[in-house]
Amino acid sequence: MFVAAALCPCPPLLVPEVAAGAAPELDPLRTACLDAVGVLAAARPDRLVVLGPVAGSGTEAYPQGAVGSFRGVGVDLEVALGAAEEAPGSALPQSLAVGAWLLSRADWDDAPVQGLAVGEDLPPERCLAAGREAAASAPRVALLVMGDGSACRTVKAPGYLDARAEGFDTAAARALGAADLPALGALDAALARELQARGRACWQVLAGAAEGTSPSGRLLREEAPYGVGYFVATWS
Repeated sequence: MFVAAALCPCPPLLVPEVAAGAAPELDPLRTACLDAVGVLAAARPDRLVVLGPVAGSGTEAYPQGAVGSFRGVGVDLEVALGAAEEAPGSALPQSLAVGAWLLSRADWDDAPVQGLAVGEDLPPERCLAAGREAAASAPRVALLVMGDGSACRTVKAPGYLDARAEGFDTAAARALGAADLPALGALDAALARELQARGRACWQVLAGAAEGTSPSGRLLREEAPYGVGYFVATWS
């Protein structure tokens, strides 16, 4: 059963070693993310599922101890998902590596951890089904949901400026902050793809996980540095 969630953005720049000289400007965002992870610990889950967006239209599970790195962005840094242990298999995708880094900063040892990579093109109905499955995997399940809003907020944004981006992000932030399951489930997958909003599928997995519950939400932070929408929220 779903008991709590923390929602955080997943840019590699969240990791200070990656951000380098730009690290201080994201300190408030990092602090908000760590505050959100604290809500997960307070919920005393039996299992923590970390969701992270990846290219594609499927899902892939990763065990506790799976390792990811930031070598792809020029930093020789490795992180493990939850408590370090032998975990054969594929390396964590970058979004889950950022989630693993957050857990390491929060000294997470409150419950076993599992990673779930969610394809950015996964249809909404399959997202909701994946969420229901995750929520049924243990008596008390918490989710750390990694994902960004649109990447089209300014002319210097990765996707350039799109007039629809601000409205999409405003609606997403409102739904995340209010724990509005119908609003999250109704997010337009095609529009999200056009706006490069990588969090859409993960947010809809969360909506499926929380079905049948009445969580209260809180939006801790909303900003768009570098023209990308970043949101931090908690559900409990």
